[in-house]
Amino acid sequence: MIIHPMIITFFILLIVTSLFIQSKYRPDLIAVGSLLTLTILGILTPEEALAGFSNSVVIMIAGLFVVGAGIFDSGLAKNIGNSLLRLGGNSERKLLFIIIVTVGLFSAVLSNTGTVAVLLPVIMSIALELRKSPSRFLLPLTFASSLGGLLTIIGTPPNLVVSDALVKGGYEKLGFFDITGIGIIALTAGLVFMMTIGRKLLPNHEATPSSNGKSLSSGELAGLYKVYDQLHFVYVPETSDIVGERLADLKLPLNFEITVIEIERRIKEKLSIKQSKQAIVARANEIVHPHDLLLVFGGISEVERFVRQYELEQKSFDLVDIKAHFLGKSYGMTEILIAPHSSMEDQTIVDIHFREKYSCNVLAINRKGEYIHTDFMKEKLKLGDALLIHGKWENIEMLSQDKHDVVILGTISEEANVAYASGKAPIAAAILAFMLVLMTFEVISPVISVLLSAFLMIATGCIRSIEVAYKKIQWESVILIAAMLPLATALEKTGGVQFISNGMLDIFGDFGSYGVLIGLYIITTLLSQFISNTATAVILAPIAITTATGMAISPYPLLVGVAVAASMSFSTPVASPTNALVMTAGGYKFNDFIRVGVPLQIFVGIFVLIAIPLFFPF
Repeated sequence: MIIHPMIITFFILLIVTSLFIQSKYRPDLIAVGSLLTLTILGILTPEEALAGFSNSVVIMIAGLFVVGAGIFDSGLAKNIGNSLLRLGGNSERKLLFIIIVTVGLFSAVLSNTGTVAVLLPVIMSIALELRKSPSRFLLPLTFASSLGGLLTIIGTPPNLVVSDALVKGGYEKLGFFDITGIGIIALTAGLVFMMTIGRKLLPNHEATPSSNGKSLSSGELAGLYKVYDQLHFVYVPETSDIVGERLADLKLPLNFEITVIEIERRIKEKLSIKQSKQAIVARANEIVHPHDLLLVFGGISEVERFVRQYELEQKSFDLVDIKAHFLGKSYGMTEILIAPHSSMEDQTIVDIHFREKYSCNVLAINRKGEYIHTDFMKEKLKLGDALLIHGKWENIEMLSQDKHDVVILGTISEEANVAYASGKAPIAAAILAFMLVLMTFEVISPVISVLLSAFLMIATGCIRSIEVAYKKIQWESVILIAAMLPLATALEKTGGVQFISNGMLDIFGDFGSYGVLIGLYIITTLLSQFISNTATAVILAPIAITTATGMAISPYPLLVGVAVAASMSFSTPVASPTNALVMTAGGYKFNDFIRVGVPLQIFVGIFVLIAIPLFFPF
């Protein structure tokens, strides 16, 4: 018996949806599995199966992740967010208002997940300062990020998916601000709800110390260990006995309990009488030159003894200046823990030859809350000891690969990326503005506008390197969209889209075009609570176009309805990555999302369903 291809396609769609809801496997793996199955069974040709990977929407979404990374890493998003959130003062109501508006505007042009990830620790910090539970603010944070995505065509992937579906159907694509009117209404309705009814429904869970899951930054570690009190500049005159000596031969950590962190050396420029300053990592085999300026870490009495013995000069310094030398684009700090069964256990730092092996300096030991600054080089390391490490970011990253001996506390690569791009916020802002102008006036193709902006983010240093840019792309989302598009193709090819469209017309057709819009909106909303909103849009967009064709009405209101409904992922923690992100941080339970999310979806849904036909007539 030969089974009709449409039945096979529906069966695969049912399995895919079930697996999405169970959340046991990665969505992109499920989508690729469906793509391979459809191809092996002959429902799709290899060309049709792989067409999604060359789709302009998929490439544009990948590029937008890179643009967003430049904005986040350069500090632009954090600086603006910090400034705006601080306007809330001591008022919970005012802070809630600012959170929703700020996050909504950010999400219009940036990744929802990135926006929430950047602002989450800031909001938690402010909440704790106000002695308020972070759970009062983090649900509005994630909901606003979804609503803000409706302000522009690039705000969220479903917008791009439905616009692409229109082009494939032979219609004009949606312009950059075409859905902005709907987005403003949705965001305003969400704001009104959260400031009134929703505020009363928000939980008030007790905050836990680990709520934000945020590790200490280099600056915070420096303060905790009182590092800046032990930094000194020492000048090397020509007459000093230290000139020509290797740092390793001086054995400064053993003889003086001090460490040379960096050497600032004057170097004569070629074809010039001028001299420039060069910062050199103080490696063990580095030879001291006359007129070197040494950045030394250690107690004041030991530094003074070192200066006297070698006839050196201690230089006064500005704290801002020394901080710039110690932490910045090139240098950073982290804590490492001595791991179980580490070869470092019961060894001293000298025994390990730590500096020679890792090109990093150990500045102190934290042993069960006791900070050891003096004579720590001779201390035998114990399991659970935390070592404060300073060095070049690339050397710290290499140290983090030694997973057998140490456990790195914190996200080294992320902090290194941000440190590298610090000061580039104005450039990132200019590139973002440039991209928005190109897309608004359609000077060139939207996908080329995004790719050009992504390229500029890397070329100008707003992103540390192209390797970092690749890592910033959320490949799971990109692969998911590319692999789901062929499933939509299979539904169209086998008649499945027409079948579902006819069914919708049979159920909702008697209520007219408005009834079909409401029905499609409800179906999309329900589905997007359990599977990816992008996958939902990919499946339902062609159905919306076919249904509109069958009714001889404009497809725009139905497709915009799909895009809006797909973004209303409020009622479950699995509905969107941002919901999952705030769940742990806010100490939320599944019921918290239902209690606040369901009324919010109904409230916003009423307003957008009234507005859609006004902006996009049938």
